[in-house]
Amino acid sequence: MLRSNHLLLSIKTKLKLSKNQQIIMSKHAGIARFTYNWGLATWNNLYNDELKPDKYLIKKFFNNHVKPEFEWIKEKGICQKITQYAFDNLGDAFSRFFKGLGKYPNFKKKGKHDSFTIDASGKPMPVGGKTIKLPTIGWVKTYEGLPHTTCKSITISRTANSWFIAFAYEQDRVPTAKTHEVVGVDLGVKELATLSTGTVFPNPKHYKTNLEKLRRLSRQFSRKVNGSNNKYKCKLKLAKHHARVAAQRIDTLHKITTYLCKNHAKVVIEDLAVSNMVKNHKLSQVISDCGFSEFRRQLNYKAKKFGSEIIVADRFYPSSKTCSNCGHIQDMPLKERIYSCGNCKHILDRDLNAAINLSRLAKS
Repeated sequence: MLRSNHLLLSIKTKLKLSKNQQIIMSKHAGIARFTYNWGLATWNNLYNDELKPDKYLIKKFFNNHVKPEFEWIKEKGICQKITQYAFDNLGDAFSRFFKGLGKYPNFKKKGKHDSFTIDASGKPMPVGGKTIKLPTIGWVKTYEGLPHTTCKSITISRTANSWFIAFAYEQDRVPTAKTHEVVGVDLGVKELATLSTGTVFPNPKHYKTNLEKLRRLSRQFSRKVNGSNNKYKCKLKLAKHHARVAAQRIDTLHKITTYLCKNHAKVVIEDLAVSNMVKNHKLSQVISDCGFSEFRRQLNYKAKKFGSEIIVADRFYPSSKTCSNCGHIQDMPLKERIYSCGNCKHILDRDLNAAINLSRLAKS
């Protein structure tokens, strides 16, 4: 049970593996993928036969009748817990589907979202420093020092040709001294975040900056012969560059959200309907590049960690249309970047005006 003064955090960092260790990781991911796909196919067959599928029933049948037939699953050095978690993942996928939170589960493909989860048969696994001992697999190295703690399970995944380790752990809450009581945050495309204090975080537009190289690598990949070694090399180059752009975007969001939660007691943000915003084909690419959903996710857990409060404004609150000086409301087309009040003649940057209006919600 999580103690009241503790917070459940997660960490993901890159592994420093030898060639043999990379092969072992690939074997684990392959077995997890095979188990998941077998479970999904069995689930579909049972449903088509008008039966009610159940992950526990499918898992039991697999362990008793299918697993013994495949010796490569029980190969030396393979952690047998990966099949159990594969069925758990399948059950979670169907649970999200039935709740309307996700699409119907698809079959997994080799080289795409390769991952697996292991544990130490319910025992806490110690981690810390730049080495970690994985059940059955043995000692592996990391590029980044890990916190000295324990975890219940570890998930290992591959992005491009790099392997990453991720796990959840408990940490004490670390409230920080705040320099500002309240801050309003207006998110946008031109400026990624404008604060009511006057601080502005420009939008780096990582995807647009790297778009030409991404297009060039995509063209090279499409021109290679299918199944050839050259096509595989181009695929890795393209995947690595996509991963690099994604890492740059996440790093930018981490810096902004950490600054907000460390230095502000109350953070007021907009409730953006990102799924509706990206339907605008003219702005969908640049809106996706901003990472608004990831911004909100990071802000929520960092607020708990650093002792801040997140206040979400109503989705229809007219922060951009309202004058921060007199409260007058007027239409503000997106192309207008300066707010010029028709009532009191107050003139202010559009985003700063919206951020000030948001900050006042915490005081009302």
